[in-house]
Amino acid sequence: MNTTALVAPPIWRRMACWTYEGILLFGVVFLAGYLFGTLSQTRNAMDNRHPLQAFLFLVFGIYFVWFWSKGQTLAMKTWDIRLVDAHGLPASQLRALGRYVLSWVWFLPPLLVVSLFALSGPEMTVLTLGWVAVWATLARFRRDGQFLHDVWAGTRLVGTGLRKP
Repeated sequence: MNTTALVAPPIWRRMACWTYEGILLFGVVFLAGYLFGTLSQTRNAMDNRHPLQAFLFLVFGIYFVWFWSKGQTLAMKTWDIRLVDAHGLPASQLRALGRYVLSWVWFLPPLLVVSLFALSGPEMTVLTLGWVAVWATLARFRRDGQFLHDVWAGTRLVGTGLRKP
């Protein structure tokens, strides 16, 4: 793939894809939660909360690593975005796994602050949305327009060329 094809899609398109991905993950969470609840015989939603969170982390990891190593998730196909490595080649499963772990920087800083200061729902929402906005905006300061976790993972989000930006 030539370097002109390695241009990052506009940030609005990547964030629209990110939002759509979150909506699609509701289905993944539903199925994984149902499977976990059935296998663990959990009757109350607050029982086994931490094992459920660990299970969802694993399920999300499998979901994203599988699709990213193939190039696209369903949301990425919808928004004409593809994941490649720094040279424009398909991302390996190991590189996709690294990206998955590093992509948690979208959520871990606000979650850490929320847990340290025991913040409530509205404060948590404002803090999380504020952090997401800051993290996304940082890509605008990079010449290549990539998110920092992609740079750290050695991956790039690129347009597929199917649609004009």
